Amino acid sequence: MKLIGMLDSPYVRRVAISAKRLGITLDHDPVSVFRHFERFQQINPVVKAPTLVLDDGEVLIDSTLILDYLEALSGKTLLPSDLSQRSKALRLIGLGLAACEKAVQLYYERNLRPAEIQYQPWVERVESQLAAAFTALEHELSQQPLPTDGSLAQDGITLAVAWSFTGLVVPDQISTERFPRIAQYTAYAESLEAFTSTPMN
Repeated sequence: MKLIGMLDSPYVRRVAISAKRLGITLDHDPVSVFRHFERFQQINPVVKAPTLVLDDGEVLIDSTLILDYLEALSGKTLLPSDLSQRSKALRLIGLGLAACEKAVQLYYERNLRPAEIQYQPWVERVESQLAAAFTALEHELSQQPLPTDGSLAQDGITLAVAWSFTGLVVPDQISTERFPRIAQYTAYAESLEAFTSTPMN
């Protein structure tokens, strides 16, 4: 199977790290949706990263749907089986994905849209949504910290990927002083082999 997309995408990196934790080896083809648009289009006309090309040629998109397939393939899961713990993990994952989405929107607004046509109320709204996602994540960690015992599940992967990505593309929007628990957990996650072998750039 081949994973298509750049690792500076939080969604691509999330899949790559998760696959390693599931014991699945993916060939990685770092095709950019910007620099290699036509090449990406030949693989997936939607030009959406990540794209997973299965061994039979079937093409899957969307990180969450790809991870659902990989878990079924491996017979393993990166989510708790206990329903109460699962709902807590899903909340963290949802907040992490929301942070990724808002960081991407903010990056595009700042770097792709000409300054003279940027709409400041929209920018401020996205900034507030990004802050709200990390504020909620920080609160969740204050109530129930994620383990730092060498384990790594999907909630921790998604949270750490979101924080590292935001720090890469819109670093002015976060600080370790404001979100110390997220920063501390991300430092732990980024020290693990699944992360160090899957760098953003």
